[in-house]
Amino acid sequence: MIYSLRMSKSITVDAPAKINLGLEVLPKRSDGYHGIKSIFTTIGLCDVVKVTLTQNKGECLVKSKNMVLPKENTITKAYKAFCVLTGVNQGVEVELTKNIPAGGGLGGGSSDASSFLQSMDTLFCTRLTREDFYNLSSQIGSDVFFFTEALISKKHGLCNTECFAAEVGGRGEVIHQIDARTDLKLLLVFPGVSVSTKEAYSLVDAKKDWNSGKFKSAMKQNACSSLEMIYRKPVHEWFFQNDFTSPVVEVHREIGFALNCIKECNADFADMSGSGSTVYGVFEDAEYAEKAFSAALERWNAVLV
Repeated sequence: MIYSLRMSKSITVDAPAKINLGLEVLPKRSDGYHGIKSIFTTIGLCDVVKVTLTQNKGECLVKSKNMVLPKENTITKAYKAFCVLTGVNQGVEVELTKNIPAGGGLGGGSSDASSFLQSMDTLFCTRLTREDFYNLSSQIGSDVFFFTEALISKKHGLCNTECFAAEVGGRGEVIHQIDARTDLKLLLVFPGVSVSTKEAYSLVDAKKDWNSGKFKSAMKQNACSSLEMIYRKPVHEWFFQNDFTSPVVEVHREIGFALNCIKECNADFADMSGSGSTVYGVFEDAEYAEKAFSAALERWNAVLV
């Protein structure tokens, strides 16, 4: 691929978090990934990604003042995949300001990688297609597909301040955009526990009998249900379920305490996001949301968005 370097030497972008509304975990596919069925929606909590060009060919140095990052991470994986696809060998330094907790089920690492890829495309004027971005996403992580689609949609007219919501299927690569609701207050509570995706899936695998008649019957019934239809209902009528919540809470009881706190504070709906550990409450009444926020802060870190 032929590329041209733009005059700008650096670029700074936001990388939004997401929550899951419902998350059905399906059996492992032939490629080793579990299928999922969920609504993802971006929220007003963001990391900040600054990408600066350097003279060190083929090097991607990632720094973060407020979080210790492994040497190999989603951004270094994204850099290597981008260079192979485009032929770019220019070195970059990435400064991450982390506001999204790691191991929290909010997709922070995946969002960082997606925003980084979009920044590289802008800096080097590589004009990557949606197919190119999806190819790169498949090499980094399943949640990267969603964040990539969200950023592409913003390029095509979605305002930067707007949320992006979608029904997500497959391993995460099947994305059907839906209109995001803007009439709700969201409380995020961080119980101080980190849950790895690998651990969470192993807990679900141990709990679910994939071959049972009961499971197959539920699969057939759920195949006809529309998550968007539930999403449009008044929040107190939501009946989303996250398959990770019960097995993860059994092992990490602090998550359950935080979830119960939100429920007791008159949340219209509450659950764990993704594979955990962040829990959230959705409120139609802003006053109830503020009171719940104050109650949560007595024990945990929390944010109201």
